[in-house]
Amino acid sequence: MEITTFVVGPLQSNSYLVVDEASRRAVVIDPGMESEAVLDAVRRQGLHVDSIIITHGHFDHVFASARFKAETGAEIVMHPDDLSLLAEVPETARFFGIKAPVPPNPDRLVREGDTVTVGKLSLGVLETPGHTPGSISLRLDDAVFVGDTLFAGSVGRTDLTGGSLEVLLRSIRGKLLALPDRTVVYAGHGPATSIGAERRDNPFLQSGGG
Repeated sequence: MEITTFVVGPLQSNSYLVVDEASRRAVVIDPGMESEAVLDAVRRQGLHVDSIIITHGHFDHVFASARFKAETGAEIVMHPDDLSLLAEVPETARFFGIKAPVPPNPDRLVREGDTVTVGKLSLGVLETPGHTPGSISLRLDDAVFVGDTLFAGSVGRTDLTGGSLEVLLRSIRGKLLALPDRTVVYAGHGPATSIGAERRDNPFLQSGGG
């Protein structure tokens, strides 16, 4: 298994390329703005991209989904509860001074317990709403891709459409903190961390936090 992080676009979003090294098949997680480096890596390594997984429907995580689908033929995967956010992408992006098209509808909708396979790898879907209603996290062995649900030392914002701090903290405590401390957390922005570090040090997750 090979995981590569790409920091893309003006909001410094993390896009991830996950590769099954034996088959040279891959998935792309959250193709954000200015993601040419991700596509370059796919071409340079001769990878076959099976799926484009969207952790949630905000523009900085779905911006390049149409281009990735056109170039790779991969299916777009996301949770149905964030479908309504796709239509809001142009308006939300305009708030940040960015022009964005409406992203394409997904080819596959996933829920809790579903899996997305790539070669011999299997990413398990966890429903982790709160940042958005349809936010998902993806568990892969001792790693979890959490979108904007959890960050190193912080948690996702909940003041946008469909956000709820109460729901977010319930998702983190019920789903993410249930994972082993050694689990590496790959967030939608910022550095990687671990479940153990966030359980111990994240001020939002201490007793009474939130």
